[in-house]
Amino acid sequence: MIVRRLKRLPTSRRRCFSSTARRKEIQDVESLSDRIIPRYKGSPSSDLLSLQWPAPPRNILLVKKDDAPHVTQALIEYAKHIHSNYDNVSLIFEPRVAAQLHKQFTFPIYTSTTHGNLASKVDLTTTLGGDGTILHASSLFSTTLNVPPILSFSMGTLGFLGEWKFTEYKRAFREVYMSGAGTGSPLFQGDQHPHIQTQVETSDMTGWSSVRGKSMGTTRSSKVLLRNRLKVGVFDGEGNRVIGDNTTESAECDVHALNEVIIHRGKETHLAIIEVFVGGRFLTEAVADGMIISTPTGSTAYSLSSGGSIIHPLVSSLLMTPICPRSLSFRPLVLPSNTPITLRLSEKNRGRDLEVSIDGRRRNHGVGVGMEVRVLGEELLSCGEWGGGVPCIMRGTSSGLKEDDGWVGGLNGLLKFNYPFGEE
Repeated sequence: MIVRRLKRLPTSRRRCFSSTARRKEIQDVESLSDRIIPRYKGSPSSDLLSLQWPAPPRNILLVKKDDAPHVTQALIEYAKHIHSNYDNVSLIFEPRVAAQLHKQFTFPIYTSTTHGNLASKVDLTTTLGGDGTILHASSLFSTTLNVPPILSFSMGTLGFLGEWKFTEYKRAFREVYMSGAGTGSPLFQGDQHPHIQTQVETSDMTGWSSVRGKSMGTTRSSKVLLRNRLKVGVFDGEGNRVIGDNTTESAECDVHALNEVIIHRGKETHLAIIEVFVGGRFLTEAVADGMIISTPTGSTAYSLSSGGSIIHPLVSSLLMTPICPRSLSFRPLVLPSNTPITLRLSEKNRGRDLEVSIDGRRRNHGVGVGMEVRVLGEELLSCGEWGGGVPCIMRGTSSGLKEDDGWVGGLNGLLKFNYPFGEE
């Protein structure tokens, strides 16, 4: 057998491997610029408002539904699209989601451990999930007056509040991002020559000019529905605010609710006895499992299951609905949104404490005898300026109607309003 000696490779020659960009770690939102607050303009021809950005949004909060792998994959796709096509946009995630997904990206992402930081940094919120995801996103700003606009993709169970299908995410984000782009933007060149792409030097790209394609223009702004919220406070018998613990639901100021505030007997076996005051005047003594004070948005939630009316979200009102009242004559009431409502736990209560829930989040400490839950609707129009509430980006429809906010279609398609028996 002939033994052949293998030729030794030079020591200077090294095997080359393909390399990818180094993944970035999670950064704190405190390093981001302060948020941009948009304006909302009314129109005589529309009940909805027009979204007007003074400058392109820079800090985008992404909120997803939990325990849904297909939603997680959609979120990753959506985030990569924004990063690839929009300059100077920073993506913010909740801490747990950021820890889970940051290795999927080759660019830095941001997070915050306190809700207060988000309120001062987030320009726009995007939700991927159902109605519960929208409520959760709203709760992140429950102690602030100016909630960032919410662009919602329906990927949940019901999706009555969700406006967009995820397959439309490119169009949806672009419409929101470009809403209110000024007439001086170079993008208006695309309106005159839709088939010509004008090359712009990188050094000249500022604001909206860095985005190629057609501008929507000021007459094609995204439409916004300002959903009313409730201002909720808990007070003791002496009129002092009860803070309780350090959760959002027990804040040192009023907490805002998008759906409803509920006072209920919880694990107590006895009916609750609640004194109800409307506009500072005693109305009735409710003997029931509890009471619901809801917004028009919340009228299709727990209140509907308790026999309450359905109210259009553009109707500025509050809905007071008893939960399983002892008296058959105790019916739900619809009140003006600026009517203060007080629910006081009566001395006659056999159960000494009642639970308080705000948008489905239970307050760690309930209310005892003599304590009050004070509720008032949020004011949306002040000195001619629209603000407050939860601004929801509405989806344009192809129904051919000039005004179609999708509410009627939601009643028929999702809630099966007056659906005949025996029909498929």
